[in-house]
Amino acid sequence: MVETLLTAGAAVVSAGIVYTMAAARVVKQYERGVVFRLGRLRAAVRGPGFTLVLPFVDRLHKVNMQIVTMPVPAQEGITRDNVTVRVDAVVYFQVVDPAEALVKVEDYRFAVSQTAQTSLRSIIGKSDLDDLLASREKLNEGLELMIDSPAIGWGVQIDRVEIKDVSLPETMKRSMARQAEADRERRARVINADAELQASKKLSEAAKEMADTPAALQLRLLQTVVAVAAEKNSTLVLPFPVELLRFLERAAPPPAAPAPAPAPAAAPVPPVEQAVVEKGTVEQAAVERGPDAAPPSIAPPRPAPHGDRRPADDGERLREPRSEVAPSEVWE
Repeated sequence: MVETLLTAGAAVVSAGIVYTMAAARVVKQYERGVVFRLGRLRAAVRGPGFTLVLPFVDRLHKVNMQIVTMPVPAQEGITRDNVTVRVDAVVYFQVVDPAEALVKVEDYRFAVSQTAQTSLRSIIGKSDLDDLLASREKLNEGLELMIDSPAIGWGVQIDRVEIKDVSLPETMKRSMARQAEADRERRARVINADAELQASKKLSEAAKEMADTPAALQLRLLQTVVAVAAEKNSTLVLPFPVELLRFLERAAPPPAAPAPAPAPAAAPVPPVEQAVVEKGTVEQAAVERGPDAAPPSIAPPRPAPHGDRRPADDGERLREPRSEVAPSEVWE
């Protein structure tokens, strides 16, 4: 009898141990347990620690309550000012209601990821390029509100959303670099012009002071020479006042006027051309005197002296030049 009781007791203890091992569950500190009994949700959410469920009847689902960091893949879109950009972001969220996260949505992680991608593309289309580059805090707040609106019904709370990087095309980068360079050059020119204005005012005041004391100008000249010679240069620059140069210019004698160049000698006129010229002169004089006037008498050509004649054959006579009319014998 005692042996039977001992055997039954051992069997009960063994069954209890097996049941306890099958029903025992451990929930970690950052987790919460949601129990489904025969497919129905139990209202009580199991806290961290040791807990028991009915074997083969209850199903315990553990939900992580930590803040999840989820990167959003880079999304390519066109901004409001027609610039193609690629923007990637990161979302920080956590589950605040484990029962809603398991019941309302199939996979809350995937749902949050897709919502973040669509919201990011929407933000890109509504913003300008300057807003994406300069006003990221404002865009982060708007993106957080867009993702948090549907996620709050899933038992998920969006902690914050941040835009990580904005990738621009190479042409846009070069254009922005040229714009920044031009802006810096403009500011440099404005600063240089302001410095010149201030320096001119100071120089004007210094000139007035030196005008009252001429020795100050000489002392300043000597200081400049000392400053130039201090560098051990082989060339020494000595500035001269402009008034001294003007005085020397007025004292210099005026330059002598250059002698006029002699007129070029007239080219000799050939005999035949001279006769033609004289003939044209006669005709012009006749026209000026009128048709009724008597034509001027032209003296016949004088014969050549006998001493200049030479016997020549017929061929030479044919080649003999025509007699010339001297200009003095045209008019009597």
